[in-house]
Amino acid sequence: MYAVVQVRGVVNTRQDIKDTLKMLRLHHINHCVLVADTPENLGMIRKVQDYVAYGEVDAATLETLLKTRGRVIGDDPLTDEYIKSNSTFSGIIEFAQALAKGESKLRDIPGLKPVLRLHPPRKGYKTTKRTFVQGGALGYYGPEINTLLYKMR
Repeated sequence: MYAVVQVRGVVNTRQDIKDTLKMLRLHHINHCVLVADTPENLGMIRKVQDYVAYGEVDAATLETLLKTRGRVIGDDPLTDEYIKSNSTFSGIIEFAQALAKGESKLRDIPGLKPVLRLHPPRKGYKTTKRTFVQGGALGYYGPEINTLLYKMR
């Protein structure tokens, strides 16, 4: 499971990049989506890697994100009671663990919004013009995406 966060805006970019971001449901800066580890998704992520930060997300970070930023239809927060009444999971913790292992999808919870609207990271981005390897905020983070997502909770 990959977490993809849009870091840069799309003004003066090519139309195919804008279309790919739209297909990933990334319409604004600091929005995050969770995508499965498939060749199709990886191809889309690699196409927009100069505008996003991405990496493998773990269960603990997923749990924190779903508790703080998970929303259902009506912009109500995601709760354990909602998950318990609308799915087979007992709560957010169990759902986050199944999601991290790839045993479930976000669609398993009816009404759960697929986009997580995050805060800007505490202490800010390093720079939005260089890759993570070069000391910036773009591209592939690997497991370090969890620290970025924790700062954006």
